[in-house]
Order: sequence, then structure tokens, then C-alpha cells
Amino acid sequence: MKNLFKIALFAAGSFVISPVFAQTHKDTTFGQKVGATAKKVGHATKTTAVKVGHKTSQIAANSESTIVDKKYSGKVGPGNHDVYIDKNSKYYYVNKKGHRVYIKKSQMVDKPGK
Repeated sequence: MKNLFKIALFAAGSFVISPVFAQTHKDTTFGQKVGATAKKVGHATKTTAVKVGHKTSQIAANSESTIVDKKYSGKVGPGNHDVYIDKNSKYYYVNKKGHRVYIKKSQMVDKPGK
């Protein structure tokens, strides 16, 4: 009986107290400013994180290509990228996102300054 009385008292108290914590009006000016600023900061952070991720991927892929594959000297790919030769004798360069882009030998040009 005591437990039933406790449960009923708790339920009644929660119904009485809940309107006190309910939001009766909306503060749109301050909330909107905070929300807009948060979106701008979030977008800038996301954009920067993507750029950092691409650059990290490019550096890692170039390092791996330098160690694992043979570098084609005297020729460069589109955008003055170093050209590498993989184990299957295919030519490729690493783009700015860190992906291998396979090219034909006809797409290579002489290295500038030679």
C-alpha cells in the first residue's frame, strides 16, 4: 500500500511540476543568432577538415608511390604531377585528393626545365 501511495504521489507531482518547466514563449532573436553562428562555424570546420583530409591522403599516397613504385624520370603527368610505374607496368600520377589516376604514355609531357 505504501508503494502504491508513493507511485501515485510521484505521478501527481510530476504532472504538477511539468508546466513550470515548459517553454511558454520562444526567444527567437538570441536563439537564431546562436544557431546561425553555429552553422557557419560548423560549415567552416567541415570544409577545413575535408581539405586537411585530402592533403593528408595526397601526401600518404605520394610517399607510398615513391617507396613502392618506380618513378618515371623526365616526364610528368597533367598538372605537373610526378608519374609512377606500378608493378603491372601501368603509368599513373597521384591527384590532389590522393587517388591514383592512370594515364597513357601519350598523355605524359616532358618535365619543365629539362
